[in-house]
Amino acid sequence: MKPKEPKRKLYYYYIAAILVIFFLNAYVFPSVFKPQVKEIPYGTFLEMVTEGKLAKVEITDKKIAALASDTSDKQIYVTGRVEDPQLVDRLVKSKITFSQVIPRESSPLENFFMTWVLPILFFFVVGQLIMKYMGNHMGGNAMSFGKSNAKVYIQAQTGVTFKDVAGQDEAKEALVELVDFLHDPKKYKEIGATMPKGALLVGPPGTGKTLLAKAIAGEAHVPFFSISGSEFIEMFVGMGAARVRDLFKQAQEKAPCIVFIDEIDAIGKKRDNGAFGSNDEREQTLNQLLSEMDGFDGSKGVLILAATNRPDSLDKALLRPGRFDRRIPVELPDMKGREAILRVHAATVKTEPNIDYKTVALATAGASGADLANIVNEGALRAVRMGRELVSQQDLEESVEVVIAGYQRKSAVISPEDKKIIAYHEIGHALVAASQKKSAPVPKITIIPRTSGALGYTMQVDEQEKVLLSKEELFNKIVTITGGRSAEEVVFGSITGGASNDIEQATKIARAMVARLGMTEELDMMGCETIQNAYLGGDASMTCSEQTSAKIDGMVLALIKKAHAEAVRILTEHREDMDRLAEYLLKKETITGAEFMAILNHEDPEQALAAEAEKAKEEGKSKIEIQADSTASTQAFADEKTVEKQAVPETPTPTTPAAHSVPNPLGSLKPTDEQKPEA
Repeated sequence: MKPKEPKRKLYYYYIAAILVIFFLNAYVFPSVFKPQVKEIPYGTFLEMVTEGKLAKVEITDKKIAALASDTSDKQIYVTGRVEDPQLVDRLVKSKITFSQVIPRESSPLENFFMTWVLPILFFFVVGQLIMKYMGNHMGGNAMSFGKSNAKVYIQAQTGVTFKDVAGQDEAKEALVELVDFLHDPKKYKEIGATMPKGALLVGPPGTGKTLLAKAIAGEAHVPFFSISGSEFIEMFVGMGAARVRDLFKQAQEKAPCIVFIDEIDAIGKKRDNGAFGSNDEREQTLNQLLSEMDGFDGSKGVLILAATNRPDSLDKALLRPGRFDRRIPVELPDMKGREAILRVHAATVKTEPNIDYKTVALATAGASGADLANIVNEGALRAVRMGRELVSQQDLEESVEVVIAGYQRKSAVISPEDKKIIAYHEIGHALVAASQKKSAPVPKITIIPRTSGALGYTMQVDEQEKVLLSKEELFNKIVTITGGRSAEEVVFGSITGGASNDIEQATKIARAMVARLGMTEELDMMGCETIQNAYLGGDASMTCSEQTSAKIDGMVLALIKKAHAEAVRILTEHREDMDRLAEYLLKKETITGAEFMAILNHEDPEQALAAEAEKAKEEGKSKIEIQADSTASTQAFADEKTVEKQAVPETPTPTTPAAHSVPNPLGSLKPTDEQKPEA
């Protein structure tokens, strides 16, 4: 079998080592360790005795061996035995001692140890060092080919239960039955029901798929095998399949248990037709996984869990009933879920008792569980920087801004001309939003640069969660996005590069309205665009002819032009208000929604801000909630205020989590940060 090929290579190594030892014992060691012996005539021996050149002499029955008195001469002189009665006298006369000078013959045991045991031991140690080195550089112990690297947890090690998972009530309900089966399988067997072999957790990154799997193990009180899909793939063909076999073997031995394969798309991708570029190792691993899932008995209590954020790429054979029987969506949390998640993470930090988590949840539409955990942690870090021992409401609200647009760049130097353009750009967004029906309130406008690259941003926060977006709301969104560029045109008569991201977002929304949402009379309900990898940003691809695509481009352009003209009209009509707002923003750099609406209604912004602060103190409301209330209650420029998810910071960086809109009928289209004005 292919997985045993490395062991065969190891055997070859030891066979070669034994052959080398044979060669050394036969040819090398005798020549190296044999003493240097020189045969001389008996006459020469006598001359050396007479001249005193010898120090030691050994006389045997057949030979005479002598050692020179010169210490630098290491040779042993040997001559034949001759009957010489005067030899002893000559040796005594020359004061030559009689001693053993020829090295004695070693014992057979000693010879065996020196010539066989020590060399074999040496080669064995070298071989082990080589295999250890190979193991460290090729993914694990080289002596354990085919062994699974799965981490095994017991209940005490996981330490996670369903109470630690918030915002995923639907997913937890779908998994409670599995836990109950592991607790009490008898009642299911009595009716003839069998536990699903596998459950596939599907959702965007950071939504808690891995946490849910650990929670199941913690609730069920069974061993929990955790392994990543990438750990099955190694450089040796067949190793992945061997590790799959070993994993399922271990699982069946410790049943009931849970096997969790994270990022299963690493080995579960759709198989090709074997053309160039195919991965035989990955396909062998997948085939072995399919075979093992068919081969084991689910009634023994072995549950296979897997997680992925790319379900569209998985092989259909993997998703059929009998393998992964259940597909459990783990979506981004709604407002109620976000509030629950914030409370769970806030329980691990010291907070003030009057924290309004609902307000923070409203400002974080589209954030995942991991994003919310990061927001709470950023709030705790800010509290430490400010020298406080408790996390306040302001800390959490500031951390939301940090996640959206980054930290403040206090050292940034911006010229007065550029700062004026930025101020009018931001006021343009806010004024257009306030002048429209069905637009989200504006709680904050700032022109303070951020570390994300933003030179300023306008924040819009919905008063409640919105599931569906109407055609009117989407069009108003485009109008609001074009408000920044329109303000530059109305005030300065020229444009800057700061609207590049505005243009991108407006185009995405308009194209979605035309090609995917059926909001035009010409195309009616014809779908011309599809979304791939919706959980990873979503790439749009056209599914129509070139003629239809050209028509779509024309309709998208007409829609954007209409929205742009509407934004110019609004700003032209309220030019004086825009000038007063921009002047005030340049002076304060950051203004609230209450200040914005006070200036818009020709009131004193300072008095309005103080009144709202006092009201907040009395009612226990947060800053964002107050600003949203003041904006929503104003009817000066809009007859009706409804909700729309949007946060529009000015930044050229990729979309921040807090700016995502979920659930979003636009699929991959998410409200993103707007491009900063260029200097």
